[in-house]
Amino acid sequence: MANKALATRQKMMLRVQPVQHVQQLSKPRNPVAPLAKARAAGAHAKPLSSERQAAKQQLKKAPLVPEDD
Repeated sequence: MANKALATRQKMMLRVQPVQHVQQLSKPRNPVAPLAKARAAGAHAKPLSSERQAAKQQLKKAPLVPEDD
């Protein structure tokens, strides 16, 4: 059996006052996040393995020159 009361009910609407809406936007979602972002470290040094790999690739690209005795 259908519920006739639901057919005539008005839609629920949330009404937000303009002043309340502005206050909600200005409040940060996570107050700790900007502090953590400000003290974040910069770029780190490359690991030794990547330096070894780059040197190995340069050796392969270098032309072979015979030694004169």
